[in-house]
Amino acid sequence: MLNIIRGKTVAPRRIMLYGVQGIGKSTWASCAPSPIFIQTEDGAGGIDCDKFPVATCYADVMKNLATLYTEQNTYQTLVLDSLDWMERIIWSEVCKKKAVESIEDIGYAKSYTFALTQWRELLEALTALRNDKAITTILIAHSKIERFENPETESYDRFAPRLHKLAAAVMQEWCDEVLFANYKVYTKQSGEGIRKRNQGVGGDERVIHTQERPAYAAKNRLGLPEEIPLIWSEYAKYLSTQGGK
Repeated sequence: MLNIIRGKTVAPRRIMLYGVQGIGKSTWASCAPSPIFIQTEDGAGGIDCDKFPVATCYADVMKNLATLYTEQNTYQTLVLDSLDWMERIIWSEVCKKKAVESIEDIGYAKSYTFALTQWRELLEALTALRNDKAITTILIAHSKIERFENPETESYDRFAPRLHKLAAAVMQEWCDEVLFANYKVYTKQSGEGIRKRNQGVGGDERVIHTQERPAYAAKNRLGLPEEIPLIWSEYAKYLSTQGGK
């Protein structure tokens, strides 16, 4: 009974932000408190922030994580940019271990399952930084349109992180927030009669979708509104009400 914890626990956030290309995901993450970027692509090249050199192999990424854990620093946020390029690095690591040229050479039933070993090793390192060093994690990913098999309805297309489905499931489960960034889109009708059709209309307004919908995968544990502007301060103001970092 002495080990029972009462009330809310305070812990740094585990965030995945995915979205369409060029919308400003890396810029959003760079506005988090004291960030350091682990780059698997050059998405943060034009951003004035602290960053490791672009990683070219799995060992580079793990070395960067070990450096943050073992060496004294004042970073409060780790940004991994991006997850889909991290997946390519993981696939290369699997190929090296299995002595094959392509991950497809292993066999579809086994290849992506083998990759989960590296994904879980990555999550163990990120969890150690969170638990022992109080570092928030932001995982950046691009989006794709995938066919979603809903057992309650007919199948339909929706936005999802650009990852293999096994990796996507593991990473989304680990995260506290899975946020989808997109441009605000409206529809209007044009034409008459059989020529009537819907047109997508949008501008430069960028938003984050925070709750699961048929059109996209999302979740949050902060009680966020369904939609917020793609501005770090708009997200961060909900952290203060939770006691989060």
